[in-house]
Amino acid sequence: MKFPRPKGFTFRVGVPQRLAAVILLVFFAECLWVIAHQRLSSEDYRYARCGREMWERPSPLAGYFTTCGNLNGDGTFAYRIAGLPLTAQRLLLLAQDHFRKPEDRLYAGGTLNGSTWEARHQIGYIVYLMHVPFVLFAVWLGGGLWWVARRLFGNEGGFLALTLYCFCPAIVRSAVLPNNELLAMWGLYGLVYTAIGVAHAMHGPRRKWKPRIALLTLSLGFTAAAHLLAAILGFVASLILMFYVAERRRSAVLVILTYAAVGAGFIEFAFFSFRPQAFFYVFIGGAARFWFELDGLKAFAADQTSWPILIATAVALIVFAGSRRSRYFGNTTPLLMVLATAFLVTTQDFSSPVQWALPFLITFIAGVFADVLETKHRRLFLATTGLLVASQVLACIASLPLIARG
Repeated sequence: MKFPRPKGFTFRVGVPQRLAAVILLVFFAECLWVIAHQRLSSEDYRYARCGREMWERPSPLAGYFTTCGNLNGDGTFAYRIAGLPLTAQRLLLLAQDHFRKPEDRLYAGGTLNGSTWEARHQIGYIVYLMHVPFVLFAVWLGGGLWWVARRLFGNEGGFLALTLYCFCPAIVRSAVLPNNELLAMWGLYGLVYTAIGVAHAMHGPRRKWKPRIALLTLSLGFTAAAHLLAAILGFVASLILMFYVAERRRSAVLVILTYAAVGAGFIEFAFFSFRPQAFFYVFIGGAARFWFELDGLKAFAADQTSWPILIATAVALIVFAGSRRSRYFGNTTPLLMVLATAFLVTTQDFSSPVQWALPFLITFIAGVFADVLETKHRRLFLATTGLLVASQVLACIASLPLIARG
């Protein structure tokens, strides 16, 4: 299939793209199965209440953005994502009711103006409305992960990365609940590789810079709206990587990142509905305070469903240390991002930086395995890769009922 694009560019949907779409559909089906067996929790109603207030009626309390206080220091992105479908359905129901005769109206007396808990029997499919948007972001991240890995490591590396991602229980667990961790993971991964793309584009004509710089600005802004620490980490990583890749164009790196930071600040301001009092809490709330600990790694290693990825990581590290052909920019970058992220712990609010490292870890594993598959040890590593993928798939399927029960 070919889709015509401007200036003679065509986008081809071939066998690799179709196979990737099938794997992502399987991941989507996994998440839908989990959501179908979930029950709404108090945390769900908290996200619904805060998110709906952001869209419908900001808190009258001075200095606070919602009646939830200052949201425990985390970002506003997840609350808006969780609340938007509920607000949209509420407005749609009210609009339909407006065209009915007064005696036939279903929501007389403002019964839809209360909380989500009070209107839970009138707003249908609440669990799907709140959880499916986060699944879509996880699917988006999976598609981006496959695209990056395939561009760097070929089809074998791309599909290994996508399979490990789509059958990772930790990814499924974060995709089926409202949370900022998934959005921070999505934003940080996109921010780092968008910055690398901007640096590569800087070697070409300037007319190709603008769309990539705009995308970099959006990536930084949405990451900051999810978690401020993830945005700061991504900004610093972007600065270092762009200086490394840009070479003769390094003088423009700081200018580009300054524009991106200003644009990201405007996006963050918009997430607070352009209310200065609430927006200033970003700078004084302490969401970016961090330290270094092993608790996150210990918790990840203690989860038995993570063992296939941990075994693959050990093999990849051994190969990376012993094989010079594996030590290049495409493999080193995700490994450095894992090392920079996995040991972090936030001290002001509860978050999981280890989870932010997962896409980079999967990219590193796929890159090293793809390199070995091009050597004389191909048959041995094909068998190893097959066992790895099979064990990961079985672990994920077995964990779905546990994830659904929470």
